[in-house]
Amino acid sequence: MARELTRVGDMTFGVILPNKGRGSGPEHLDAVASVATELGWRSGWVTDHLMVPDGPEADEYGWMLEALTTIAWVGGRHEDLVLGTSVVSPAMRDAPMLAKELATLDVLLGGRLIVGVGVSDTDDLPEYRNMGKEDRFRVRGRYVDESMRLWRHLWSGSTEPFHGEFHTLEDFTFAPLPTRDIPIWAGGRSARALRRTAEFGDGYHAAQTGPADLEERLPQLREAMALTGRAFPFVSTRARVKFQAAPSATYSIHGDPEAMIGEVLRFAAVGNDELILVFEGHDPDEFAANARRFDREVIRPAAERAAGR
Repeated sequence: MARELTRVGDMTFGVILPNKGRGSGPEHLDAVASVATELGWRSGWVTDHLMVPDGPEADEYGWMLEALTTIAWVGGRHEDLVLGTSVVSPAMRDAPMLAKELATLDVLLGGRLIVGVGVSDTDDLPEYRNMGKEDRFRVRGRYVDESMRLWRHLWSGSTEPFHGEFHTLEDFTFAPLPTRDIPIWAGGRSARALRRTAEFGDGYHAAQTGPADLEERLPQLREAMALTGRAFPFVSTRARVKFQAAPSATYSIHGDPEAMIGEVLRFAAVGNDELILVFEGHDPDEFAANARRFDREVIRPAAERAAGR
């Protein structure tokens, strides 16, 4: 029997799993995945970096459990959670290998995988260089587009040749196939990210984005979808939670409970389908306490208001 999911209106919830930050490991992942399941949240998500340069970025991403390996570990222990990447960068890896890894994950997870993809930020060149992919950095957008087309081709079971800018497949087998057409969510805030969603994606995944930004962006996405004739995608937003924090340059859900309730209700009202929450701290008990507090003080009251109670 499927478990009952927590909703505000039609909007479900997910959580960013702590696969990054010094000291994060099995206890942290277990604690957050367990509390997400307990609270009726639908999904858990991993962040993806591979080898950032030493410096300020290393403070957050220098200690990083590899994303797909982490999903496999969490998925084997927490069978009720949908699991996904927020986001993986195909151009920093290799699309055919990712096709095999993702299909394998989907089979092992029993169809619970979502693949969020992105093109990386403009300051990620040193990481591409560390991975031996410096030349690909300049064409990473085109590489991501082709990766999505290649995955669809392979996952469909087709053995027809594939000819792209970066990949040519003439004689190949690809098995086992994933359990279904794995959902691919395109991440980003640019107009190109919206077009990528319209052309290739099943979902749109935003970060550093508040309800007002989303309200402005979604009509642009509808226009892009109209040009392709494809169905409007699932919309998700990754948002950091900061209890009592002052506003900052990067969007967060912050302030007292009343202010935070208002933000959650606005996300639901503008058409966000899933709100994926980022909690600060690396102590497992702190993670769990913050998640329960947000659920108790913000999500539950917001759900009651959305239901008119």
